[in-house]
Amino acid sequence: MNFYDYTAKKMDGREIKMDEYKGKVVLIVNTASKCGLTPQFKELEELYNKYKEKGLAILGFPCNQFAGQDPAGNEEIHSFCQLNYGVTFDMFRKIDVNGENTHPLYQFLKNEEKGLLGNNIKWNFTKFLLDQEGNVIHRYAPVVNPAKIEDKIKELLRK
Repeated sequence: MNFYDYTAKKMDGREIKMDEYKGKVVLIVNTASKCGLTPQFKELEELYNKYKEKGLAILGFPCNQFAGQDPAGNEEIHSFCQLNYGVTFDMFRKIDVNGENTHPLYQFLKNEEKGLLGNNIKWNFTKFLLDQEGNVIHRYAPVVNPAKIEDKIKELLRK
């Protein structure tokens, strides 16, 4: 299977096939509303606004697996992201990124690009960058600010 074969539920409950993102550079992030890294939503939104017309998509996947830092329901998470950070990029329903209930898309991402200490996600705001053909180009650690990925995004968008 490839990236475009997977589906996920957006915040409104609609099942979305990843093939809707064909031809786009995609940045996938597991998010949390109550994490020290939560302000990264601001930089993610800035990147999205700067490059969405050129073909960038950002997909946010809330997850409560790291120190219980996203305990709210999907509607509350969505409202939080919009009210506090003006998030307009695509947010999906809360998922598991590790363990026996790992979302199939995250199984794929982790198998394609392992982290420094294996393939499990270590914390909130781990980022996966995919090219226009759905290939996983790079996995970024949670502490890597989205602005530091901008040059790589620009490079991919020029292709």
